[in-house]
Amino acid sequence: MVYSYWTKNEEPTTKIMNIDFNKNNDGLVPAIIQDATTKNVLMLGYMNEEAFKKTQETKLVTFFSRTKNRLWTKGEESGNVLNLIDIKLDCDNDTLLVSVNPNGPTCHKGTDTCWGEVNKQNYGFFSTLEDVITERVANKDTKKSYVASLFAKGINKVAQKVGEEAVETVIEAMDNNDELFLYESADLMFHYLMLLQAKGFTLKDIEAELKGRHK
Repeated sequence: MVYSYWTKNEEPTTKIMNIDFNKNNDGLVPAIIQDATTKNVLMLGYMNEEAFKKTQETKLVTFFSRTKNRLWTKGEESGNVLNLIDIKLDCDNDTLLVSVNPNGPTCHKGTDTCWGEVNKQNYGFFSTLEDVITERVANKDTKKSYVASLFAKGINKVAQKVGEEAVETVIEAMDNNDELFLYESADLMFHYLMLLQAKGFTLKDIEAELKGRHK
């Protein structure tokens, strides 16, 4: 089967996909729905060949509903549609990975995902550090928390600390001690995350700025 779709740059792309709709007796294949930006898994549905073709034609993700016993375009009643970005086929030709841009929450219960998770961008351990900084600033325990104590001194002190760590990182970069360079780099990154929050921003804002510059 030939699958054609348009990229965000409006450039035509063609994929040859040999989907094995006959592997199961019901003619259905699982379709894992993933946010194209956050990479979070939003839901799991099933497609038959007709649903796949309609998804391809309309660019709105369409499933075969086993409960309704008919084709079902996600969001046809709620408006929370899944805008198609891309489809990939697994190594056994019987499972689809569908990348989408969701319009609103995906789950019928009103949550972002069918697992009750918030569909937000995750930067791995950096996101964990952002959450820790937010929590400690909110708790304001200046005696036990270095983060809280530094924030209590004001943004100028936070910015000054970033400058100090940047200088130390540059100094170590010109030396041959990689361990110290990484140590100072980690200090710099941690304090930079603090400065971002002090200014009311997060890594997501930096990502958006860089994306805007990318050509």
